[in-house]
Amino acid sequence: MSDSVESVRAPHDDADNPLKTPRLEKLRALRAKGIDPYPYHYEKTADAAGLQARYAELPAEAEKPEDVVRIAGRIRAYRNSGMFIDLHDAGGKIQVFCHKDYADPATQELVGLLDIGDLIGVEGFIRRTKRGELTINAQHVDLLAKTLLPLPEKYHGLTDVEARYRQRYLDLIMSEESRETFRARSRIVADIRRLMQERGFLEVETPMLHPILGGASARPFVTHHNTLDMDLYLRIAPELYLKRLIVGGVSERVFEINRNFRNEGISTRHNPEFTMLELYQAYADYTDMMALAEDIFAAAARAATGGTAVTFGEHRIEFGGQFRRAPMTELVREATGVDFLQIEDAEAARAAARGLQLKVSGKENWGQVVELVFGETVEHTLIQPTHVTDMPKEISPLAKAHRSDPRLTERFETYANGWELANAFSELSDPQDQYERFAAQVAARDAGDDEAQMMDRDYVTALEYGLPPTGGMGIGIDRLVMLVTNSASIRDVILFPTLRPRK
Repeated sequence: MSDSVESVRAPHDDADNPLKTPRLEKLRALRAKGIDPYPYHYEKTADAAGLQARYAELPAEAEKPEDVVRIAGRIRAYRNSGMFIDLHDAGGKIQVFCHKDYADPATQELVGLLDIGDLIGVEGFIRRTKRGELTINAQHVDLLAKTLLPLPEKYHGLTDVEARYRQRYLDLIMSEESRETFRARSRIVADIRRLMQERGFLEVETPMLHPILGGASARPFVTHHNTLDMDLYLRIAPELYLKRLIVGGVSERVFEINRNFRNEGISTRHNPEFTMLELYQAYADYTDMMALAEDIFAAAARAATGGTAVTFGEHRIEFGGQFRRAPMTELVREATGVDFLQIEDAEAARAAARGLQLKVSGKENWGQVVELVFGETVEHTLIQPTHVTDMPKEISPLAKAHRSDPRLTERFETYANGWELANAFSELSDPQDQYERFAAQVAARDAGDDEAQMMDRDYVTALEYGLPPTGGMGIGIDRLVMLVTNSASIRDVILFPTLRPRK
């Protein structure tokens, strides 16, 4: 055997590991008795939650010897040398009673070789104990997986927060709260998908490997395709492909629930790969997107909590009804007293920001200054859902110019709990204007802005074939799930978050 294989296998062959030694001894004893500790199949007829519901009215000390069931799960408690076992499955818990008066000889022999954490299958009949515990009187028990490592201590669980993320399987075994968070996430995504389909949106899939960086302002991950001998970017946004589909007319309404990748910082609200809902609707504008966003957020809250109000930390946030709608410059004026609409040039805008004791580099354009001041003085105050509208053109290269002020665009971002949750536009459809916006992004990139977009000439060509008036929106699924499940970190709602390597 090669050294490389030995080095991989060695950690699992440590028979002197005090945590594994007694379990390895039981494993050998099982095999000596001809018991396969890792069988191929087990046929279930019931689960714990279903049994608890079905026999909710069964009185204490009653039994149903005619009701034989087969259930499978993990041993979470093991008392009186295995006479009483608490069996947990994905839906709940049920007690198992293993006694020689009911169990066959093979089961009696097996029970002494079981440990907490083992997966077993149980066949037996239902009864309720004198103390009111729904119980299966085991007639036969099968070992389904012998565990070689003990679970964390029952009453303290997995207290190391980082271990919860690195060993998600242990977190899920030990924490019903974690399991429910991810079940809620699944319900939220399913209900959003259902809502979109009910509104006539067609679900599509677009590439994750992009030859040109575009659709958002972000630093990308870069990979290389060997056969084509070309660098590709992992998708930072699907926007330009989805709008090509609107041009093509595959549907007047398209959406994608997609994975995006941005080579940026990691924090409680940022993971390098994340999930977005992105959608486009022909013959609509950003006001239509506001109404749709409100319906989507309300649906997510209901999927998680059963109602439209959610609690996050000390705040109770209401997602029902129409959200507040306010221009970015108006919110800045309310917070600072500075009306940036009355300031004509970038230098004067930077001076106004300095007057507010905010740090500027001296390279910001007018729109970037407005964005900076908003981020420092307003964003964290937006606890109840708010559509922040009419954002500067210079920070919105894919949005239509505002009908009443060419410095602004018909774009909004939705905030709640001080977080950005959605970004939406009246989509830019003028190919010449789009070309000029891309050119400005290229100039910014050449000047050192590594988040600026590239020139996508094919997308401009697509617009030359005609994009109808279109509203578009992206919603961050991970942050939305955080908010409606009262989860403090994005790592709590992503099953396998990106983490630094262990030292």
